[in-house]
Amino acid sequence: MGRLPTIDRNRVLDIAESLVLTAGTGGLTMDAVAKAAGVSKGGVQSRFGSKDELIAAMIERWACEYDAQITAAVGPAPTPVEAVRGHVEATMAMDAAGHARAAGMMAALIEAKRHIDSTKAWYDERFGGLAPCSTEGRRARIALLATEGAFLLRAFGFMDFRDEDWSGLERDLRALLDEGL
Repeated sequence: MGRLPTIDRNRVLDIAESLVLTAGTGGLTMDAVAKAAGVSKGGVQSRFGSKDELIAAMIERWACEYDAQITAAVGPAPTPVEAVRGHVEATMAMDAAGHARAAGMMAALIEAKRHIDSTKAWYDERFGGLAPCSTEGRRARIALLATEGAFLLRAFGFMDFRDEDWSGLERDLRALLDEGL
């Protein structure tokens, strides 16, 4: 009796992300993922359930990886302001492939609207404690919003940043967090 094939979860998620990046969210189908992975559609469905659950797994993996980067930068229990510092550091260190991957994840989020609530919860959990009445909290909130805006502009190709401009922005954001501009 032959051994049942195993489906490598991370490999399938890599393939799904690749499909989103190359074919858009419309190209992300269970059939396309199965074909690219060299497994049956039923095998992918048994591992992930539905396309929506596959997208949820992609987003969850992405969030866990990002959280690990923030933890590496500022420790396991950062204050909200420290979490913004980690967020700035992780975002600014992201390479072009990371920006493309993030843009693909955001495109998947837009299609799968139910996942927007989990993303809102992610932001609230990490940054909801910023005190808007304190100078430090206001600076951190501005740094967070500026980081996200720059990231989105770069990730979606709306704005090109030269390396020195990106590095300068990172220095400005760190200065804002440390003592204000």
